[in-house]
Amino acid sequence: MMSTYITLGSNDSEKSNVFYDAVLATIDWKSHLDFPGWRAYSEQGKGENFTLWIAQPFNQQAATAGNGTMVGFSASTHAEVDAFYAAAMANGGSDDGAPGLRPHYGPHWYAAYMRDPTGNKIAIVCNQ
Repeated sequence: MMSTYITLGSNDSEKSNVFYDAVLATIDWKSHLDFPGWRAYSEQGKGENFTLWIAQPFNQQAATAGNGTMVGFSASTHAEVDAFYAAAMANGGSDDGAPGLRPHYGPHWYAAYMRDPTGNKIAIVCNQ
C-alpha cells in the first residue's frame, strides 16, 4: 500500500541526495527506496507513514521550486532544529530563516527555514 507522500523536484540527484541524507539524518529519517533519479525518505527509513520523494521530474523538464510551497518537518528539541539547519547549510542549502523563536506562531514555536540545492523551501519546527 502506498503511504501519503510529497515529491520535490531535483535538477541534480547527487547534490540533492547528499543534502537530504545529511539533513534528514538529524531527525532520524533515512532513505528507504532508491533508483536512478529518485530517492524516498521516511522516519527511520521504514517506508511507513508520510514519505518524502526527491526526484528528477518525470517529464524531463527542469525542476523548479513552487511559489508558496514548503515542506515542514517536526523536531523534538531546539537542538534538533539547530542540527537540521546546520546540516542544510553545510550540504548545499541556503538560508531562508535561521533557527529561532517565532512568537507570532505561538510562544514555543522554534523553527528554521531553508532552501535545498534546487530551491525547494523546507522547514524544521519544534513547538515545545
